Amino acid sequence: MEIRAYRREDIKEIAELFYNTVHTVNAADYTEEQLDAWADGNIDTAAWDRSFREHRTLVAVMTSDPGNGAEQIVGFADMDGTGYLDRLYVHKDFQRRRIASALCDRLEQAADVEMFTTHASVTAKPFFEKRGYQVVQEQQVEKKGILLTNYVMKKGVDSTWRKE
Repeated sequence: MEIRAYRREDIKEIAELFYNTVHTVNAADYTEEQLDAWADGNIDTAAWDRSFREHRTLVAVMTSDPGNGAEQIVGFADMDGTGYLDRLYVHKDFQRRRIASALCDRLEQAADVEMFTTHASVTAKPFFEKRGYQVVQEQQVEKKGILLTNYVMKKGVDSTWRKE
């Protein structure tokens, strides 16, 4: 696996990975109606591309055909300048291979901040807890008129941050 910077030409493959991951990996924790509201297969690729270019965005790739060097994106993540981890998704067929950890490690190490924040899904909450993030609050987020539960989570750079 290689981790590299996001490129504009990655957006279509990232959009497919996002949709497929949400509809398989998150299916145990959310209803079909919630999954469809979260990922309907029609993301605004121009807006996502702009956001990815404004943030530090990394993609994890595997060489799918060593003969021609073809890459397959197996994960992606982005963090803004304040330490907010916006998106973190790993391909449904590449779960539990430390890809998410590698992406987070790289983003966190490169950030010049005192605190990291993310809005973690029910599915992702245990992953972030293992990384030292703590739940600040549970919240209901509305997407297309449907409520989804997620968690505002924070982690101090020195790992001493505690919920008050």
